[in-house]
Amino acid sequence: MEVTLLGTGTPAGLPRPDCPCAVCATALGPDARAATALLVDGTLLLDLTPGAAFAAARSGRSLGGARQVLLSHPHHGPAVEVPAGLPQPGRVPDGRELALLTGHRVRAVAMDAGGTGYAVTGPDGQRLLYLPPGGAPAGLEATEESYQLVLADVVGRPDALARLRSAGAVGLATDVVAVHLDHDVPQGAELRRRLAAAGARAVPDGTTLVVGAYEEVPDVPRRTLVLGGARSGKSVEAERRLETFPEVLYVATGGARGGDTEWAARVATHRERRPGSWRTTETTDLEPLLGGDGPPLLIDCLSLWLTDAMDAVGAWDDAEWAGGGEKALRERVRELTAAVRASRRTVVAVSNEVGSGIVPATASGRRYRDELGRLNAAFAGECEQVLLVVAGQALVLRG
Repeated sequence: MEVTLLGTGTPAGLPRPDCPCAVCATALGPDARAATALLVDGTLLLDLTPGAAFAAARSGRSLGGARQVLLSHPHHGPAVEVPAGLPQPGRVPDGRELALLTGHRVRAVAMDAGGTGYAVTGPDGQRLLYLPPGGAPAGLEATEESYQLVLADVVGRPDALARLRSAGAVGLATDVVAVHLDHDVPQGAELRRRLAAAGARAVPDGTTLVVGAYEEVPDVPRRTLVLGGARSGKSVEAERRLETFPEVLYVATGGARGGDTEWAARVATHRERRPGSWRTTETTDLEPLLGGDGPPLLIDCLSLWLTDAMDAVGAWDDAEWAGGGEKALRERVRELTAAVRASRRTVVAVSNEVGSGIVPATASGRRYRDELGRLNAAFAGECEQVLLVVAGQALVLRG
């Protein structure tokens, strides 16, 4: 089964008409995207968009052989002229299956935000799933069989991919291709980086995919360290890297601070933006978590872990530090990095990057700065990927 992507953008396309944003200004050449539409084996058209016939011609295809046109969007949208020879567009009711004379079977998948998803099985038995913009499957049940190809709004609805993974509909060999791409993410390297973290990819308009053919699915880094200064966006970046996983254990190392309303507000903000399927634990005892089995860990953050570790060894007192505190802290860091090295879980850790600004005025402040730098370097040495977030922009230092 072959699928030609006549477009890969949102209904408005990319760049959006008359939009002055930076993403639209740079969405040129292969990064320019027409509204998403799929031509399956030249006979089934999923979504009829303006200029579909010209898009097919540019891709070396023709709509002349299309025998069925199905719509997926939550609404029919603006009137689109139906090219001569094409049947009138229709929609399959949720849960119903349409059998085509070509041997294709199309099942309508109910969505949680309107619209219709389509699961298509080809004459060769290969299976693909196509989801509309802004939608995720509703009431998805566990399945033993994964799709070979999934085309979905990965950027706009990462939780849809998490649901599909949880149900087994997306497996290790599933080719996940992002469609309905908009101006929320800069095209090119930044889009590729974000999609790779989700185990997905994007392709230019006009690309033909062979369902079931081997594709090099992007490897999700198993251990990642995200560094950044205050309010740089490092925690958001870390959370984004795991939002397509069905379960995540969020490890908060800061704990509760009774009476500190500002800290409580920070914690509440973090909780509100996490997916509802994530669990949270408050602890600085990281080694047992790293050594155990289970869902991915998001550790936020190492700088608070270090504060607790330095408290435990009396690092703030010069005499205790010289009398064994420094040696004890070095051992704690070695134990942590050894646990990271041996861990088989997916781990994303957050830490503050300090030392580039004003030198602390106190000896204890300088000690903390120095030890955090050493901890970050040691932890980074055990990670496949290291990122530095500056002004909300993630710079890849490794991986």
